[in-house]
Amino acid sequence: MNGNGSPTLDEVARVAGVSRATASRAINGGMRVSPQALASVESAVRSLGYVPNPAARSLVTRRTDSVAVVVPEPDERIFSDPFFAGTLRGVTRVLTEHDLQLVLLLARPGASSARTLRYLNNRHVDGALVVSHHRDDGLAEQLAGTDLPCVFGGRPWTAGDRVAYVDVDNVAGARQATEALIERGCRRIATIAGPADMTAAADRLEGWRQAMAAAGLPLDAVHQGDFTQESGEVAALALLETHPDLDGLVVASDLMAAGALRVLARAGRRVPDDVAVVGYDDLGVAERTTPPLTTMRQPVEEMAERATRLLLEQIEGHGSGRPMRVIIPPQLVRRASA
Repeated sequence: MNGNGSPTLDEVARVAGVSRATASRAINGGMRVSPQALASVESAVRSLGYVPNPAARSLVTRRTDSVAVVVPEPDERIFSDPFFAGTLRGVTRVLTEHDLQLVLLLARPGASSARTLRYLNNRHVDGALVVSHHRDDGLAEQLAGTDLPCVFGGRPWTAGDRVAYVDVDNVAGARQATEALIERGCRRIATIAGPADMTAAADRLEGWRQAMAAAGLPLDAVHQGDFTQESGEVAALALLETHPDLDGLVVASDLMAAGALRVLARAGRRVPDDVAVVGYDDLGVAERTTPPLTTMRQPVEEMAERATRLLLEQIEGHGSGRPMRVIIPPQLVRRASA
């Protein structure tokens, strides 16, 4: 016993009938320990009530028992967009099963991003899950060049063949959203796209273009937002001014669609009679708009769970050796707006 009355590693070794080094290896992962010795140490630990010292354990295993979620976004977006809440719920659910700690890293461009990469490269965590990344944040290239386990939530712009990622099929989703309006009879269909430096936004814009081109409809009614409700309002105002005959609107996020619905209501445009609207996400916002929003559901919590499990497989060394890509199909959820 030590001075506090707690059993020591030396006592565990004595009761188990093994050396101190063998007892340490058995407690900290069982590496290079015979099954008999492992069973003896485990029995001694149980009988003595021994609790390993986390700091000492980390020195042996080189593990921190923590995983980073890296978000290259401003603080205000992270705490106002339901996408991030859903992502963190999915990640936390898996980490809790494995008794692991989540570390949230807000990697804004510039010095903050460099500090985040330093933190990751110094192995303060066992792995990183990167979400909502941008073309110029450099995270995919930087992390692909290290041995830190990492998974991206969403297809990265670069290094997609060298890092694992989980994504929804955004091209197919936006194409389906647009086709739903075409089937309804809409012919002047505009889109509010997301930020051009994010692959999700680029893919959703591409899906809209594919469906419009296949139907022989014009591709000029495009305005970009930044996935916030305010940008949806600005975009809708601009589209109504430049395309007053629009009768359909495909929006790259439900928050932007909520802003667009407010503008359409103020302009006296009935939804869906005058303008039919389809959003993208289905994270709770769509059920609360007036009218309730038809939208493409991307299962954010499921995607986050799958990405976290992929990451844990890498950390445990159970991966296939090549980066995994998981693509999940979106689903059209019909409500009153289209």
